[in-house]
Amino acid sequence: MFDHLPRRTFLRGAGVAMALPLLERFAPGALLSSDVRGPGRMVCLCATLGLHQPLFTPEGTGHDYKLSPYLEPLARHKRDFTVFSGLSHPEVDGGHSSEASFLTAAPNPASSNFRNSISLDQYALDHLNPDTRFPHLTLGIAGPSLSWTRAGVQIPAQSSPSQLFEALFLDGSAEQKRARTDAIADGRSVLDLVAARAKRLQDRSPAGDRRTLDQYFTSVRELEQRMQASEAWVDKPKPQVDYAPPTDVKDRSDFVAKQSLMYDMMRLALQTDSTRVITLMLSGNNLVPALDGIEVDWHNLSHHGKDPEKIEQLRRIELEEMNLLAGFLDSLADTEEAGGRLLDRTLVLFGSNLGNASMHDTRNMPMLLAGGSALGMKHAGHLAFDADDHPPLCNLHVSMLQALGVETDTFASGTGTLTGLEVRI
Repeated sequence: MFDHLPRRTFLRGAGVAMALPLLERFAPGALLSSDVRGPGRMVCLCATLGLHQPLFTPEGTGHDYKLSPYLEPLARHKRDFTVFSGLSHPEVDGGHSSEASFLTAAPNPASSNFRNSISLDQYALDHLNPDTRFPHLTLGIAGPSLSWTRAGVQIPAQSSPSQLFEALFLDGSAEQKRARTDAIADGRSVLDLVAARAKRLQDRSPAGDRRTLDQYFTSVRELEQRMQASEAWVDKPKPQVDYAPPTDVKDRSDFVAKQSLMYDMMRLALQTDSTRVITLMLSGNNLVPALDGIEVDWHNLSHHGKDPEKIEQLRRIELEEMNLLAGFLDSLADTEEAGGRLLDRTLVLFGSNLGNASMHDTRNMPMLLAGGSALGMKHAGHLAFDADDHPPLCNLHVSMLQALGVETDTFASGTGTLTGLEVRI
């Protein structure tokens, strides 16, 4: 009977497994739990419609560079971040499709036979086991996520701050807890059924398909482990925070309010050690943003064709994005933890998959890394690389992984740590 199971149904079985909310990774190890530096955190942010490079890239290099207009809002943190120019992922093209490869570096994302690989956040969690209620949060503003499993399955994004707040901080009734436990048990039943049917198919499959199914089984086993970890947290009380339960922003064009609220949720999640790894897709859209003086939709403005009027409107939008990022960094810097700042134990990667959005060009991606001084990250001001002859962007990811305690010299296209960025381990 399984021989005739439609492929779409089989993939839906895999999708059910991946779609369980807020259960993103559980693997053996320890995320700096015994390190005297305290627990390390990582936040990865991608602005999918790009950032106008002439307004982002600073003048000069090293620590004495001049802040660009887009970096001015971050002036308070100049010694706490490194800005990069000239970097990109080798063989990652495809314009907007390249957002799928932002944290994976998987080549040719627009091709018909594209297969993604594991994202930076999930790779870290494969090697580390944060002892938190939610090992990982996959978030979005109005679209898909940045996170991909080892099997190349995209993890669904949570885009509702109110639902996220409830999951993080509201205990729920005894009946709701029982329902949660029952849901986990039901999820195991689904996994058992799909895995059993897939095993029968594997026994009659050619070698290439068997390898694909092996990867699928690995994902199933990992999910089973995550579900066991989730069940252990069901009856543990959630942290209390001095923050009223939020109401989701209904106006899709009000990206400032939507991003601001999500940044608040992220800060609370990190502050309460509810999670230590977060990804957030900062998706733009085809709507006219709710900002004074903006008359053209965001996507259209990103394809400005050097039109001065469009660039001016785009500047207002993207400057608001940078102001929001600055506010998030402010909140981490103002949050004390064990005699230090939360920012010092948090790596914040911010950038875009597009170097020149107007041309759908994926080279010279705007990128900065903030925080992490207590994890050994020694910031270098502005590191400028030759856009035609540069190390792979994933070398930066290797530096981040080492700061978090992952013992690796490679990740995706990365072949070592990034030249000029020192990590004191």
